[in-house]
Amino acid sequence: MNEWSFHPGPAIFGGSDAAARIADVLPQAGPCLFVTDKGVTSLGLADRWISALEDKGHRLVIFDAVEEDPSKTTLLAAVEAGKEAGVTKVVGFGGGSPMDVAKLAAYLIGSGDDVDGIWGVEQATGEGLPLALVPTTAGTGSEATPVAVITCEGDEKRGVNARALVATWTALDPELTIGKPRALTAATGIDAMVHAIEAYTTAHKKNPVSDLYAREALKLLSENLLLACEEPENRAARSAMLLGAHYAGIAFANAPCAGVHALAYPLGGVHHLPHGLSNALMLRPVLEHNRAAANELYAELAPILCPDCEGEGSQSRTARLIERLGEMVVASGLRPRLRDHGIAKEDIPMLAREAMKQQRLLVNNPCPIEEDDAARLYEAAW
Repeated sequence: MNEWSFHPGPAIFGGSDAAARIADVLPQAGPCLFVTDKGVTSLGLADRWISALEDKGHRLVIFDAVEEDPSKTTLLAAVEAGKEAGVTKVVGFGGGSPMDVAKLAAYLIGSGDDVDGIWGVEQATGEGLPLALVPTTAGTGSEATPVAVITCEGDEKRGVNARALVATWTALDPELTIGKPRALTAATGIDAMVHAIEAYTTAHKKNPVSDLYAREALKLLSENLLLACEEPENRAARSAMLLGAHYAGIAFANAPCAGVHALAYPLGGVHHLPHGLSNALMLRPVLEHNRAAANELYAELAPILCPDCEGEGSQSRTARLIERLGEMVVASGLRPRLRDHGIAKEDIPMLAREAMKQQRLLVNNPCPIEEDDAARLYEAAW
């Protein structure tokens, strides 16, 4: 057996009573920074959770200024709000953006480090504040991972990947995902499927345990994505999606993402497309690019989505997988071309240059993606 390692992530509380259980385990001393966004607070989505925490004696400092693709300015404002209030613990509540800000805020307040000194892999070596993360979408898996991504100067997305960012606890409450809009359900669901696929085929740190999580994640997500889109109140489908997204998060926390994410990031950073949509747009072109290098691994995943292809050859199964994923993107209601989202063909050279800044992801791809390759893949997606 080759050498490998696996980190299981935070303690998990599942079910609709998770709010009270998180409130019980959070340390009582000192106020709590509650990081979310204005969409969550305006919809009252956090009300039940805020009440549960306050009922258990936690004094909350609510920071709800997190935007999609959160900026470094927003992160530093959250850190400052927490420091001024003397917070001793942090709760991140919402999609990937609030959770990423919460992870970094908890670390920066607790450790005293400067964010510009911790970009990259395992540069954050201090100790953060106790942290609980509560996802309200089934997609990013941020509640399971040691990764946080922030948009910095020049619309460049920069990441911190360090075990010190892993939450102490997470709560999987499917009630928080009920009734979410179809476009959000589709984009976040495809995002989670990409996490599973890239974790299973990554060039670095792939291991037997992450493979188990990736395969089970892909099964749960692929079987329930379209049902959750068609029936937004379907609790069984929503529960399966939330668990699948978390499994995918555990998988890519240990076996990191690759080319799809690398080429998706400029679409979010420059054009401000939602992250899950950006992944959906680049999924098929990147998988086609990887086809020869990752054929056997793609073929292993194919029967999860296409059970009737089990007896076919590996190239046929890989083709079936890629085709089925493309069909699911369309069936979910997402528009699958860059031009559908206002991206001009003239932007492609710039997007390719920006993608080259994502070397922490590109090194994990099953085969190289150079700038010329990236331009060709954006053209294929256009």
